[in-house]
Amino acid sequence: MNIGDKVPEILGKDENGEEIKLSAYRGKKIVLYFYPKDNTSGCTAEACSLRDKYADLRKQGYEVIGVSVDSEVSHRKFITKYALPFPLIADTDKKLVEQMGVWGEKSMYGRKYMGTFRTTFIIDENGIIEKIFSPKEINTKTHGEQILSLQI
Repeated sequence: MNIGDKVPEILGKDENGEEIKLSAYRGKKIVLYFYPKDNTSGCTAEACSLRDKYADLRKQGYEVIGVSVDSEVSHRKFITKYALPFPLIADTDKKLVEQMGVWGEKSMYGRKYMGTFRTTFIIDENGIIEKIFSPKEINTKTHGEQILSLQI
């Protein structure tokens, strides 16, 4: 997916098994952030940064939705443990990560494996991608501030 592309209508199911549709957010901007794994240091820092700036993001018209390939159960535990005020999509079938182009080969300590590239899409009120934060651009500890400082 690139800037100017329309995001799919069906985003997936959240931590409670509820389907999340783009049309439910019509008229609002969306921070759709993809992260590798619940309860890991970088992913926790990123989620907590977005949690801590959530009220400010909402004041600027944003809704936050997180996505990883973890299960609904894992997401519920992650949300409870860190008091996250936004939904997390359990993309266990990897449909959304593949549609959005954030699933691919990664390597750590010389080992290659498939995983999610940490990526954030800023989506406008009509479901069109306005900005993409690539993995190298995202500072997990200050990601909330990074989004708030955008001039789109």
